[in-house]
Amino acid sequence: MAVGTVPDIQDLPRRYGGRVTTFVVLSCITAGMGGVIFGYDIGVSGGVTSMDGFLSKFFPEVYRRMKGTSVSNYCKFDSELLTAFTSSLYIAGLLTTFLASSVTARCGRRPSMVIAGSAILAGSAIGGTAVNVSMVILGRVLLGVGLGFGNQAVPLYLSEMAPPLHRGAFSNGFQLCVGIGAVTARLTNFFTQKIRQGWGWRVSLAVAAVPGGLLTLGALFLPETPNSLLQQGRDKRRVRVLLTRIRGVSDVEDELEDIVAANSDKGNSSRGLQMIVTQRQYRPQLVMAIMIPFFQQVTGINAISFYAPVLLRTIGMGESASLLSVVVTGFVGTSSTFVSLFLVDRFGRRTLFLVGGAQMLVSQLMIGGIMATQLGDHGQVSKTCALVLIFLIAVYVAGFAWSWGPLGWLVPSEVFPLEVRSAGQSITVAVNFLMTTAVAQLFLATLCRMRAGIFFFFAAWLVAMTAFVYLLLPETKGLPIEQVRRLWAQHWFWRRFVDTASNGEQAKLDC
Repeated sequence: MAVGTVPDIQDLPRRYGGRVTTFVVLSCITAGMGGVIFGYDIGVSGGVTSMDGFLSKFFPEVYRRMKGTSVSNYCKFDSELLTAFTSSLYIAGLLTTFLASSVTARCGRRPSMVIAGSAILAGSAIGGTAVNVSMVILGRVLLGVGLGFGNQAVPLYLSEMAPPLHRGAFSNGFQLCVGIGAVTARLTNFFTQKIRQGWGWRVSLAVAAVPGGLLTLGALFLPETPNSLLQQGRDKRRVRVLLTRIRGVSDVEDELEDIVAANSDKGNSSRGLQMIVTQRQYRPQLVMAIMIPFFQQVTGINAISFYAPVLLRTIGMGESASLLSVVVTGFVGTSSTFVSLFLVDRFGRRTLFLVGGAQMLVSQLMIGGIMATQLGDHGQVSKTCALVLIFLIAVYVAGFAWSWGPLGWLVPSEVFPLEVRSAGQSITVAVNFLMTTAVAQLFLATLCRMRAGIFFFFAAWLVAMTAFVYLLLPETKGLPIEQVRRLWAQHWFWRRFVDTASNGEQAKLDC
């Protein structure tokens, strides 16, 4: 079998019936508010930290450097306290992740979404009324707790509720919601920056309460997923009724039997994390849980998302112009994610990964080349160069938005067997938060020291991750979620782990 190819889906035993029902669409839209929150919190921080009113109130040293001319263009925003404001959210999310995993596995996906929305409401209220740096950072910490629970539960909810043939589109809806949230944040920043009294940043931080409230209210009325109900030991007849309503057909026995079988194999669900880390048969899923979110972050996307306004001010653009440029690139990214909804289940995950990776690689190299040759420690780039940079950033964001952006959440959420699904998702979210924290904390300092070389650094990682996908990721397009585990046994590399584990289990049974 060729590298990365998969067996003919016809060889797999079951294809489920069902259709896309209004019930499941509305449920997934409501759950998608978790993605809107995530995107909003990513997008809002970069804009707020470039606003004069916010910087002068909480980070006066950075404000003075930005207005001065004696500091290198690449170092004006290099501040540990400023990066702590951004990264505190992700540190809190990282520390919350494993608690969220336990709650999501034992109590269900809905309770985690309720907790997420409630924490977001509290964090946005504190951030919007902050009078000192401590309050601002506390608000970010509470937002991080909300994201820890939301990013654990929402991708699982979407992948389990979605019809198998459309799971890619539904799960990519999470990244679409992230994009919508980010664009909303950038539009909010653009308009609130114009408030002359300088308190527009308060509005930007407080608006996160809107999707937080919608998620909290909506989650109270959402159905739990059939997979989660069986994992909690609920009655099979109740699950059949819910599954019939979700799929819109009466014949759901094949899907129900697969979910029951997956649940019966789970052993002790509280041991999910121990199982996925220690048992050889889960080695492929463990590698994907770690490497996919790792690679997603070293594309450099969050460096652009957090600090695009700062980066554009570095090359000499004004406050309002830099925020408007970020709004435009945000629209490009969201539109590209929307396109991916229609491509992912037609062309597959691997194709989008590979083509998107190549697109990001070329744009990163060109951004780095222009920055290296045109922007020194002092002065500004020409207007033409600035426009070219904005265009290349938009190309880069588009490449991410229809490949590594949505697929970085979709693929991990669909490759885990039910018995380790919540634990596996917690590893994915933890690695995502860990790498996001590292990027947020280190980017401005690294930009100051590496100058334009940082873009070549990210480009090198793009080469590595594209090779990883080509060699090691099988195609999961169109497979029911409880049958994806069969792929590993037929993959040229991973089958040695799965076959060895299966033989070991059989030997134990023979004894």
